[in-house]
Amino acid sequence: MAPSVLQNGGFLLAVVGTAALIAATGTSKWSVRDRPGDEEASLYRHKGLWQDCATTFSGFTQCGSLQGSSGAFWAVRALMIIGVLLSVLGAMMSLFSLVLGSLEDSTKARMCLTAGVAIIIAGVCGITGASIYASHILASLKTSTYGGGHEANAQGGTPTYTFGPASFVGLMGGNVLVMAGILKSMAFREIMKAENASHLQFVYKPQLYFRTDAGAEKPSGGNQFQNYV
Repeated sequence: MAPSVLQNGGFLLAVVGTAALIAATGTSKWSVRDRPGDEEASLYRHKGLWQDCATTFSGFTQCGSLQGSSGAFWAVRALMIIGVLLSVLGAMMSLFSLVLGSLEDSTKARMCLTAGVAIIIAGVCGITGASIYASHILASLKTSTYGGGHEANAQGGTPTYTFGPASFVGLMGGNVLVMAGILKSMAFREIMKAENASHLQFVYKPQLYFRTDAGAEKPSGGNQFQNYV
């Protein structure tokens, strides 16, 4: 496959994955409340990495900061932030390798490889963070509310939360970033192959030197005999 196709494809996927990771990290719908028969059925409660929100059917939303978050919850936050930073860095490097046409092939190849590694690490961070969050949601379905915030109401019972759209967006963004990084790494390999092939096409041709014998007699035709050295 042509290196330009791999580069362009990797850049486009990196942009899509970065946008998905940023959207998932900033939204407050990583988990949504699932409690049938609740007297507060008019409230739609949902949580993100930073806030615990309640939305009425009229559209009014009130949010508060999450309280009592566990260490795993802080790990999810850290992983998503690292993933966002690395994905933005990798996408910018990928863009520079495309628009700067004056770069040498070796320099462009190194930029592709660096961008690919950064994007793959960003994708792994996004996948890991979303997976950790999902595992705690599954645990909360059996035990109690995950991540702090609104607890049981006055009549007792523990509200449970199920998967929100942001958790799927984060997981999808991580997978897209991994694919983008793989394409950038493949572009690096193809660029280096093309550069090595161009070097092998150069053939060294030694220059031929001629010597005329001093004692040789000129033939009648006027031509002078020459010997190769």
